[in-house]
Amino acid sequence: MLVKNSFGISAVLGNKQSINIKENDFTGSALNRKKISEFEKEKRKEKAKIKRVETREGTLPPEPSTFIDYETGEEIQIESVPKLKSMSQRTKSKIRKKVMAFAQLQKKLTFITLTFVNLVSDEKAVKILKRFLDNMKKGKEDFDYLWVAERQTNNEVFEGNIHFHLITDKFWDIKKVWKYWIELQAKSGIFPRDEKFKPSSAFDVKRIASKNPRSISSYLTKYITKNMAEFNCQVWNCSKGISNLYTGFYTGMEFLEELQRLKGKEIKEIPMEYTTLHLIPLDKTTFRFYDRLREKNQSLKYNQTQNEK
Repeated sequence: MLVKNSFGISAVLGNKQSINIKENDFTGSALNRKKISEFEKEKRKEKAKIKRVETREGTLPPEPSTFIDYETGEEIQIESVPKLKSMSQRTKSKIRKKVMAFAQLQKKLTFITLTFVNLVSDEKAVKILKRFLDNMKKGKEDFDYLWVAERQTNNEVFEGNIHFHLITDKFWDIKKVWKYWIELQAKSGIFPRDEKFKPSSAFDVKRIASKNPRSISSYLTKYITKNMAEFNCQVWNCSKGISNLYTGFYTGMEFLEELQRLKGKEIKEIPMEYTTLHLIPLDKTTFRFYDRLREKNQSLKYNQTQNEK
């Protein structure tokens, strides 16, 4: 019987689920994805657009568009509206695992909050964020990051305004980057309501103790797992370096049995239709059980660096 393991979660797989899977296989990396042709990509985009025909309150429909039905070859004209995006539980779980794998490789991580000095649309906010990240890459070629979008709830003036949380491995010159972040907004037509106002909190940086799994989890729980907002833009993204990280591996039952011997009743079992989930508390004792992920990802990083030279 095979067990799929990730940080704090082990799932005992049934016989049907474990077909074509081997012990010690790794999972969760973008490198495992099956490559698709450009034609297939376009086909999927067209089908996705055709499905987005439902109307939501508070959104304006775009101009009517023509799409190709690849089953019949016919042109279809529909009046669709952009579908608002939010984080599913699967997405939140993926983000959590990516950050935990990232933290295994770094001695120091930074948690950044980027806010806007005035009201901004979701679409424009993401464009500004992308320009910001592109500029940051120039100063650090191997700059890795993960960001999530969130709505402001405590700001009475700009209630519901979008802002971003990032986890990165970069050292930040706070004064310099804060100034650049404000200037970047100004270039896109976003200025403070009061010219004399200096929004010092627009660029906020905190250190994270990457060796403490509970510390990392607390940031994720606070800013990601409770995030139920909807957006007219991407809700999260990460650098290629983080996307390629492995976040899970397969073992036999001995892996789970050893954890059960150490933690006993602290491990919660959740029976499901095709599997049983085992929730394992993450601490210094249990975190070392995932060292094989760190070793795999360190090897991946090393090989990528050698290939770039």
